[in-house]
Amino acid sequence: MILPADGGLKVHCVVCGEMMTNVYVLVAPPAGAGQDDAQAVCWVVDTGLTVRPLMDLLRRDGRRPERLLLTHGHADHIAGVADVKAAWPEAVLTAPGGDAAMLTDPMANLSGWFGAHITAGPPDETVRPGDDLPMGPLLWRVLDLAGHTSGGVGYYCAAAGVVMVGDALFAAGIGRTDIPGASEDRLLTNIRQNLLTLPDATRVLPGHGPPTTIGDERRSNPFL
Repeated sequence: MILPADGGLKVHCVVCGEMMTNVYVLVAPPAGAGQDDAQAVCWVVDTGLTVRPLMDLLRRDGRRPERLLLTHGHADHIAGVADVKAAWPEAVLTAPGGDAAMLTDPMANLSGWFGAHITAGPPDETVRPGDDLPMGPLLWRVLDLAGHTSGGVGYYCAAAGVVMVGDALFAAGIGRTDIPGASEDRLLTNIRQNLLTLPDATRVLPGHGPPTTIGDERRSNPFL
């Protein structure tokens, strides 16, 4: 599925695994003028428990991901990391610093509770709220969305009018806070301060379920 975005950004959404995780492939034009699509910048945001649909899409389109970007450390968002890194070892694994330990600890990422023992290995790079990540001519700002996990983040690109929110905010819902490391008060505070302050037209791309907009959630989300 290709989702709308501005600023030359292309967003492909692939639903992966039993938990129906939304995995996003971001494709941006190169920074220089006069270059073709083969030189576009490709990032992957999160992975699902079953990574094959993502791998098939990347190979079909001839994409080599430069960055594998994580919104938080739960197993259904990190399980495919090892496969992506094995296929494209140059992809920089970028994770929120507050959730970095979850990538190597099955109990912390919740997979150990179900006997799965999923790990992704340590990140190549960690980010904190307030950091900026350049992607060709675009810039992504790291937002504090902790509350579903203790260190979860979002990624906002003003030029594209898009925010990637992981499991912090959904269409008419918010992330679970009845699990280890979660805090409802912290999550709601971060949503109000760091998401609802964005323009109404901003497209919200969640970790599960359909996309929405900031305006729609401000007006009708029963949790807010």
